[in-house]
Amino acid sequence: MQPSSPDMPRDHGGNLDAAMARFGGRSGDWLDLSTGINPVPYPVKGLTDTDWTRLPDASAQDALLEAARRFWQVPEGAAILAAPGASALIARLPLLRPAARVQITMPTYNEHAAAFAAAGWEVTDTGPTEARVMVHPNNPDGHLFSVADITGDLTVIDESFCDICPDRSLIAQATRPGMVILKSFGKFWGLAGLRLGFAIGDPEAIAALAQMLGPWPVSGPALRIGTRALVDLTWADATRARLSEDRAWLDRVMTRMGAQPVGGTDLFGLYAVEDAAAMQERLARGHIWTRIFPYSKTLIRLGLPAPDKRAQLETAI
Repeated sequence: MQPSSPDMPRDHGGNLDAAMARFGGRSGDWLDLSTGINPVPYPVKGLTDTDWTRLPDASAQDALLEAARRFWQVPEGAAILAAPGASALIARLPLLRPAARVQITMPTYNEHAAAFAAAGWEVTDTGPTEARVMVHPNNPDGHLFSVADITGDLTVIDESFCDICPDRSLIAQATRPGMVILKSFGKFWGLAGLRLGFAIGDPEAIAALAQMLGPWPVSGPALRIGTRALVDLTWADATRARLSEDRAWLDRVMTRMGAQPVGGTDLFGLYAVEDAAAMQERLARGHIWTRIFPYSKTLIRLGLPAPDKRAQLETAI
């Protein structure tokens, strides 16, 4: 059973300030592998002055949504909404139904449980329940769900990491009543600071989310960059190939260090070690920041270094 207190702790990667305070160095000295963000982001260029100075217009929003529909092969009959990051959607999803019980298989990305708990839901890892959340593929172990796992009047499928394996997407289920599928621009495209995410699914649920977000939820720069990236299939194909090679390299390096690969995706690897805290500290002394978990003394997660930063990890090892 996952605790359902509204003030439940939320641990995340990316807390590099804490690492620097403890181990020294400046931000430029550090290789932050504590997140699962593509270290070679989609190139940002071609912004105009009006992207910054004018309220986003309807045609730009329509262009983004049309590009998203094509890229993710959204089925006819499913609605789509762009938002200022997947986190903005996660915080509002529990408000789509009266508070009851939600099944969230743990461990997983903890913002889902925190959001449901804050809205008064009871969070459990067993069914049957009125709602279910599946992170697909799961963070941190990479587990993939199936159509048979879809249960509940409200089903949330968080596909923030699914762009590295689009053939495993459950987007074909987006027309089901009570279905919401989340997409994130911060992981595969490496543009976490852009704050762009999408909700795809049951038109009634998507309309309710749109009402909660209000007008102009996505900035002009995010509209332009997002649209350009979603139609750039050449970049997407080349990036998937590179990420697959980089993940294989990371597994080899960590295996030499005595770690056992036990899960992950092509954006991060999960490893079993004798003492995760000791491993994190050892790497931190070489200014490599990683992710360990409060529920395990043996699991450590590493994101992928950019190809030109591999030497720093190898030196630390």
